[in-house]
Amino acid sequence: MSALKLTQIGNSVGVILPKEVLARLKLVKGDTVYLTDAANGVNLSAYNPDMEEQLKLGREFMHDYRDTFHQLAK
Repeated sequence: MSALKLTQIGNSVGVILPKEVLARLKLVKGDTVYLTDAANGVNLSAYNPDMEEQLKLGREFMHDYRDTFHQLAK
């Protein structure tokens, strides 16, 4: 666990993430991070939670049409 201080950034308030956290999340300047509610507070992640639904629908589509895709791949 790391304690982070809130810092004034222009007219906003932000948190400076340590290099180790950026490396662990594989983030670089300009990337987007997602803050989601959790049972014990909040989670900060490079993972887009809305993408999960899109991936699920894509996997279902590929499963439903796997025979067609197999034929097209020949």
